[in-house]
Parts: sequence; structure tokens; C-alpha cells
Amino acid sequence: MPPRRAVTGRSQEPRQRYVEELRLLRAQKGDTLRQLGDVLGWDWSLFGKMEKGETLGGPEVAQALDQHYGTSGLLLTLWELAAADPTQFRERYRRYMTLEAEALSMWHYGVSTVHGLLQTASYAHELLSAGGLGGEQLARQVEARKGRRTLLDGDDTPRFRTILSEAVLRTPLADAAEWRKQLELLLDMSERPNVMVQVVRHAVGLHALSNTDTTFLRLPDGRTVAWVETGYSGELVEETAAAERLQLSYDLVRDLALSPVDSRKFIRQLLEEASCEPST
Repeated sequence: MPPRRAVTGRSQEPRQRYVEELRLLRAQKGDTLRQLGDVLGWDWSLFGKMEKGETLGGPEVAQALDQHYGTSGLLLTLWELAAADPTQFRERYRRYMTLEAEALSMWHYGVSTVHGLLQTASYAHELLSAGGLGGEQLARQVEARKGRRTLLDGDDTPRFRTILSEAVLRTPLADAAEWRKQLELLLDMSERPNVMVQVVRHAVGLHALSNTDTTFLRLPDGRTVAWVETGYSGELVEETAAAERLQLSYDLVRDLALSPVDSRKFIRQLLEEASCEPST
């Protein structure tokens, strides 16, 4: 069934509506893409990609366009709706994404990869590509993953804790420079008051979540649900007793992890080691 359209004839699907407004406003203003780039200071190709739906751009771009067109926050509002729209994600993840956007707090344990909220674009691209995505679908999913990080931006944001197996930090990207950027992002995010990053060293041995990548979401209604994931599928655990059993395992793993301060020292040490290695 095609997306429902209102009396304006414009799409009610957030991402498509954003694209339509961008095209319409530029046409009304009479700007070319190159003129828009010259006036606002971004490469004109960015605006072309935004009008094709290949990228949303950042909130600062939407704000600059609002000012240029005199639209009083319209484009920033549409950007926020598009960035939060669960339909941009693959269908099997949409229920989780909806709950993630509502969560008051999130706790994560990562077996082998960085959580999506803390991934650089290059990390997301390489990870999703390894999972079999390509072409336009890959570009859209990388963009969607980048947009998720806005959940951790601003004043009224959920508290987020990620506990990473040392294996996550010992599995670099193919591009050494991009891997350094990923480690730098982890350090930068760990300095935020609402974000906590901890590391479980190899030396602790086997534990309750040794092969289970898990995220817990505390929801406004007081429930806590769990998302258990592999590289190929995920399961949302909403039954209270099952979620509580998983959370007990998480608590036991947290007791084994380095403190946030020592975790930052460990990541910084890995960053220094990576910076000393010659790029290939």
C-alpha cells in the first residue's frame, strides 16, 4: 500500500516529506545546488544527496537551511522526525528502535562489536558491509545508524552504559586511521555525564554473557525489556522473568569490568598503540 497522503498531496512518511520540502523550498527560492553550497558553506553535493534521500545531513545543516529559507524551524523539526523514524531501519529491528527512542536508560554488553549508538560512519559501513549489505541499502542503513546517535545528544537524554569485551577493542577496522577515529569517539563519548563505557578484560575468563550481545531498555512505564542479538538476527525479550534473569547476568558481568576511569585508560592505551602503528 503506498504511503498515505494528506490534502497537501505531500508524503506523510517523515524521510520522504523532508526530501520533498527541501526540493520545494529550493525551487521556490530559485537556488541551484552550487549556489546553495556557496551561500551556506557546505559542499553542494551534500544538498544533492539530501534531496535524493541518500542522507539527512546533520541538525546544523537543517538549521542553516531554515535560516536561509526563513522557515522558522520547519526543516529542523522534519529532520528530527526523519532521524527518529523506525521505518528507516530493516523491518525486524523496528520494534526495538521504537522502544530505544522511548527509553529512559540503556545498558549494553558487547561481545564483539561497538554498540550502534557509539559507532562512527566508517565502523558502521564496514560492519554492515561484512553482514552482506551493499549499494543504496548499505548507504541508507549507515545513515540510519548515524542518526540514532542523536538519542544521546542534548540535555534531556537517557543514561547509557556500555560494557565492552576486550575483543571489541582488539578487532580493528581495515583502515587504521578510521579505527583510531572509532577509539577516539569511544573516549569522547565516555566523557559525557550520561554515558558510561567499561571494559571486561580477557583475563576474567568465561562469564554469564560470554556469547550474548545484550541491551536493556528501561521504559517510561517502568518495564525493562532486553534485546539479544547476533550478527544475523535479534530477539526482543519482554517477559518480565526472562528479562530479569538476563539482567542478573549483566550485573555479574558489570562486577568483573574495569571501572569507567580504568576503562578510559585502557582505551587510551590502545589508541596510543594504534597511533604508533604505520598506516597501510
